[in-house]
Amino acid sequence: MAERGSALIERPERPGRSGRPAQPRAVTLPVGLLRTARPRQWIKNVLVVAAPAAAGDLGSRHAAVQLSIVFALFTAAASAVYLINDALDADADRAHPVKCHRPVAAGEVPVTVAHTLGAVLGVAAVAGAAALCNPMTGALLTAYLSMQLAYCVWLKHVLVVDLVVVTAGFLMRAMIGGVALGIPLSRWFLITTGFGALFMVAAKRYSEAVQMEDRKGETRALLGEYTTGYLRFVWQLAAGVAVLAYCLWALESGGVAAQALLPWRQLSVIAFILAVLRYAVFADRGTAGAPEDVVLRDRALAVIGLMWAAMYGLAVADL
Repeated sequence: MAERGSALIERPERPGRSGRPAQPRAVTLPVGLLRTARPRQWIKNVLVVAAPAAAGDLGSRHAAVQLSIVFALFTAAASAVYLINDALDADADRAHPVKCHRPVAAGEVPVTVAHTLGAVLGVAAVAGAAALCNPMTGALLTAYLSMQLAYCVWLKHVLVVDLVVVTAGFLMRAMIGGVALGIPLSRWFLITTGFGALFMVAAKRYSEAVQMEDRKGETRALLGEYTTGYLRFVWQLAAGVAVLAYCLWALESGGVAAQALLPWRQLSVIAFILAVLRYAVFADRGTAGAPEDVVLRDRALAVIGLMWAAMYGLAVADL
């Protein structure tokens, strides 16, 4: 155990392969807090550039500065939610084969410290949005924090609403860049992004349900209430709506711009559908965990994503 004032918190000793007690691994409190803030998941916050990219408004210095600020603020807000969530879920996480290694669940970060830092980051994010961005950005970030904290305390125990709240978190990430720059958000952008996010969220829940079939209730409060058949239906429905909305956007122009070499808008549908189909392979196998992990570990999906991004960019630029 750590002594008061000590900078180190030690894990309990565990026997090694030889039968002798393994040497305890000392973990500094700052490292534990950083791990709890989920640096790997900060990649999700790149979605703040989605709306400006869709509108072709990324070239100005003002846009770059504002999006950098929004990225930092959303990262602080998301980290605040992760810290508070892990503090609240410490007992349940200890029953999970992977989540039991989270710093709070493993005893590396005291629950009170996680709560305190989470509150500080949340207040700082809202104050920063009010001072550095427009009022709508501050309002959206406040709504995100309020919704996510309500999820941590209550909404994650409400059937179906838990899926909607997590999906809304992704959608708000995609919206906030456009809100910060005053860019109108099209209906196709919102529908495609929203249902694409629901596809990934439901696929993740489905994978958890498959992998933890015998221990659902111990690891996530509502996981035992969902059947794998229902979660499969949700991610398949969401994937279908996302593809349909994207196709309608692609065909909405009705032709090719005069200066465009190829119909990039229509051609990007191919890459988009391929990406959805590739992601669905992992969803069907029950191995679609965190979306960023799926994308980073599958080279083919990453290549398809880059192809889609290139064609989408050319379509927006009318090249």
